[in-house]
Amino acid sequence: MPREQNRQPLLVEETEETAYDSSEKVVVVGNDESEGDVENWGRVPPFSWKKLWLFTGPGFLMSIAFLDPGNLEGDLQAGAIAGYSLLWLLMWATAMGLVIQLLSARLGVATGRHLAELCREEYPTWARITLWLMTELALIGSDIQEVIGSAIAIRILSNGVVPLWAGVVITALDCFIFLFLENYGVRKLEAFFAVLIGIMAISFAWMFGEAKPNGVDVLLGILVPKLSSRTIQQAVGVVGCIIMPHNVFLHSALVQSRHIDPSKKGRVQEALNYYSIESTIALVVSFVINIFVTTVFAKGFYGTEKANSIGLVNAGQYLQEKYGGGLFPILYIWGIGLLAAGQSSTITGTYAGQFIMGGFLNLKLKKWMRALITRSCAIIPTIIVALIFDTSEDSLDVLNQWLNVLQSVQIPFALIPLLCLASKEQIMGSFKIGPVLKIISWLVAVLVIVINGYLLLEFFSSEVNGAVFASIVCAITAAYVAFVLYLISRAITFSPWSRPKTVASTEN
Repeated sequence: MPREQNRQPLLVEETEETAYDSSEKVVVVGNDESEGDVENWGRVPPFSWKKLWLFTGPGFLMSIAFLDPGNLEGDLQAGAIAGYSLLWLLMWATAMGLVIQLLSARLGVATGRHLAELCREEYPTWARITLWLMTELALIGSDIQEVIGSAIAIRILSNGVVPLWAGVVITALDCFIFLFLENYGVRKLEAFFAVLIGIMAISFAWMFGEAKPNGVDVLLGILVPKLSSRTIQQAVGVVGCIIMPHNVFLHSALVQSRHIDPSKKGRVQEALNYYSIESTIALVVSFVINIFVTTVFAKGFYGTEKANSIGLVNAGQYLQEKYGGGLFPILYIWGIGLLAAGQSSTITGTYAGQFIMGGFLNLKLKKWMRALITRSCAIIPTIIVALIFDTSEDSLDVLNQWLNVLQSVQIPFALIPLLCLASKEQIMGSFKIGPVLKIISWLVAVLVIVINGYLLLEFFSSEVNGAVFASIVCAITAAYVAFVLYLISRAITFSPWSRPKTVASTEN
């Protein structure tokens, strides 16, 4: 056979970009009743533990964004400065994140499309490109934090032999792990992430056992709301870091990894039920892991002089000084957990980058090419950052603050399109969100946006100096607010769009 016929084209011969090919999807339904049994199309099949197991996976991949190094740093700082007093807020922030992620899953299952694809169809070109750029910026900012977190963990585990920039290069190789596992199917990839979550759980549970926080204090912190002016910044940070823009896009694509016939209302509702269960379980697990981290640092550093100076870079050393070696030095336990968090979150970032780029731009590239492009977009600036900021802990803390700001300003560009699309009957059909859920969802979105707005106001009020810089910031802010208002106004002016009939478009 001529060599030319064996070459794999970079462009995929399809008319439209999709999250998963039919051959890649996990078959869950359709075996217990005949395809011609039209009368049962609207019936939800009875609960099955086997089906729950087959649907389990997307929620746990989504939950990794709640456990990334940025969240872990927020946890340890909240514990060190506020003690156990913000555990209740962590619980309710996780619940708010669950509401948003379930809406994302609902959108993906009911329409058969993910959020980036729907934005491409619903918004004009200029708005679509703006949304894509904002989402990519948020993804890059998140990836820098995650990669730096992995690099810090590698430096800890190598006793400082591997510098930060080299740790970034090593972490960049996770792209190849992702591509390797993806070739073996969705379930193998999900199993790999489950192992990493398990490593995090064991590592931080071990630390919890070493620190021995008071159980009554922990329980009171979860159940009794308490907030003071001294801990308001940490409280805002706890809520602000829960919603990750790229994760909203990611979950709406992950749920399409199961084969669901969108023409059968009962099957769609069944999928939504199972995804709701497994997403809730996944976020409960992430909440417990976050509790472990927060309480360890609350027990060790609350009320001490080190409380205000602790961060991701020096946390391991502080833990070692406080709790000592033991059977296995707590410094290395922390490093193992941090490495698992960083690696898992960077790989899911690569995953999200594929869906975001492919969905917004309808790029019909081979998956390995998209993964390489999206990985390069994050790794190149991260290496530059590592070389510049590897000199001091204070520099990395300043960098982290700016990256938090970068992600905070992008949150409306994920939440507003999600809520607008999920509310439209011509898009969602009978699965559009009802009045009660709509009010709850908008309240959660507004609360998250306002909290992040507070973070931005606090940050810029302390950082913006000089008339020229202030004028630039004001001009950018005006354009930003105008675009957010435009997105909200589109909720009223969305028009039906043509697509293959799904359950949303086959209502009687």
